[in-house]
Amino acid sequence: MNGRETALRRRIRIWLVIFIVGLALSGLTAFPLVTEMRWLDEALRSGGSPVPEWLPGLVEWIGRVREGLEATDGKYPFVLYGTDWLAFAHLVIAIAFYGPYRDPVRNIWVVEFGMIACGAIVPLALICGHIRGIPVYWQLFDMSFGFFGVIPLLIVRRMIKRLETYELAA
Repeated sequence: MNGRETALRRRIRIWLVIFIVGLALSGLTAFPLVTEMRWLDEALRSGGSPVPEWLPGLVEWIGRVREGLEATDGKYPFVLYGTDWLAFAHLVIAIAFYGPYRDPVRNIWVVEFGMIACGAIVPLALICGHIRGIPVYWQLFDMSFGFFGVIPLLIVRRMIKRLETYELAA
């Protein structure tokens, strides 16, 4: 393995670690939703926050989400079990990216799967968001996870293809 190949593998691993950490953090934040929404609502409505004046619709939406989560947690806590599974899925998918971390060329399919999943966020947010009455600006926020998630994966895929040429030449 030459110096360029080693450096390329290191860059691939760095980008994959960034993606894995982001995916894992996204999953872990799905566990304490009620507490997080309470904190966010209180922070947005605090005396020093300019958000209520600048983005009153957002503050209203966060308050509504908090109210819904607290009511659900109080009366039907088993419904939040679905978000536990959402969190678990994020963590399992993050673990799958260990494959390309270990052997990028052989496991490029995991990166491509991740790219497809990022793209699939858009129709999911548009369709389910509309059905569930989610405000358009929040649907756009949800879709941004796909947009920002696919960027490191595109970079990694391009680097893996370059690494593949090095391996084929060896």
